Amino acid sequence: MDNFVFSIPTRIVFGRGVEARSGAEVKQYAAKVLLCFGGGSVVKSGLLDRVRESLDAEGIQFLELGGIQPNPRLSLVREGIAVCRDNEIGFLLAVGGGSVIDTAKAIAVGVPYAGDGWDFFEYIAVPERALDVGVVLTIPAAGSESSTSAVISNSDISLKRGLTSELIRPRFALMNPELSMTLPPFQTACGAADIMAHVMERYFTNTRAVDFTDRLCEATLRTIIASAPRAIANPEDYDRRAEIMWAGSVAHNDLLSTGRAGDWGSHAIEHELSALYDVAHGAGLAVVFPAWMRHVFRHDVARFAQFAVRVWGVEMNWFNPEETALEGIGRLESFFKSIGLPVRLSELQIPPDRIPEMAAKCVVKGKGSAGNFVKLDAVDVAAILTSAL
Repeated sequence: MDNFVFSIPTRIVFGRGVEARSGAEVKQYAAKVLLCFGGGSVVKSGLLDRVRESLDAEGIQFLELGGIQPNPRLSLVREGIAVCRDNEIGFLLAVGGGSVIDTAKAIAVGVPYAGDGWDFFEYIAVPERALDVGVVLTIPAAGSESSTSAVISNSDISLKRGLTSELIRPRFALMNPELSMTLPPFQTACGAADIMAHVMERYFTNTRAVDFTDRLCEATLRTIIASAPRAIANPEDYDRRAEIMWAGSVAHNDLLSTGRAGDWGSHAIEHELSALYDVAHGAGLAVVFPAWMRHVFRHDVARFAQFAVRVWGVEMNWFNPEETALEGIGRLESFFKSIGLPVRLSELQIPPDRIPEMAAKCVVKGKGSAGNFVKLDAVDVAAILTSAL
């Protein structure tokens, strides 16, 4: 097990109706905020109005930045930075899922920075200060409500890049599972894949003697495997929605990272897919992860066999552990199919013609390679994507 420092300063307020606490939570940090949100669902459901009322009740002044899209755009981040600077705003409240939260985080580091906020995502600069961020979560998926991460797309150059900094971990997250009940089945499924991917990026590690966090990872995966199909079948099943929402936060708040080095190669590859083709992140991960696994599993057959046995209930074949490992990968892929997700690039209408371009961009971001479990060069990335056609 590696040395580690573990701290989660995010205050989690979980349960029915907690969005009514928006104003009271914000009041601890600022009297003027930028309210960030996406569009249709938060308006139609009345959630945005309830948040506004809560802010008004506490005397919180607010301006609004709406229209945030999936695979959030740098252009709106720049707009938000200008609004905050022009109006001396010191806090951002994100009402939505990962795209809204990541936009708020990117604005938060961009406001006090003299240069272009994209510098942080190109690794030209490191944030030194940031505005505080709070969250009202509507989509359990990205785990951004309690993580140190943000991912933004620069559509001008077809790149999607991530930033990691303790400065952008939200101050609080209001998490009401009821707010996820109106999600379409496909979006619920994409969220499940995203959560599982966050766990698997940590699970496939070269660090030894990490059985405790192995077991935590396995429990989180099994929770999603059990709960996602039931939530899709019965969208108003509060308990299943609650399990998914809490598992999604734990999957990405760094608890499962303690004492171990993660991989993150599959995320790097998927970012190239969604940068070029604007696919749903979870759907892209459902395609990439099984393909990545089949490409690298021989690096540590025992770990993949453990994944198969402990997560999927595969019977261990001691005479042929590779067979056990491959069965586990197959069951992951079958699970994704069963909840309505694609497992091939062709299902996402992605042709093979730009695979070399995506492979080259992917490893440039990692300065010559992607991933840690197995370091992937451009040839590896191209082979993974080709196998997923």
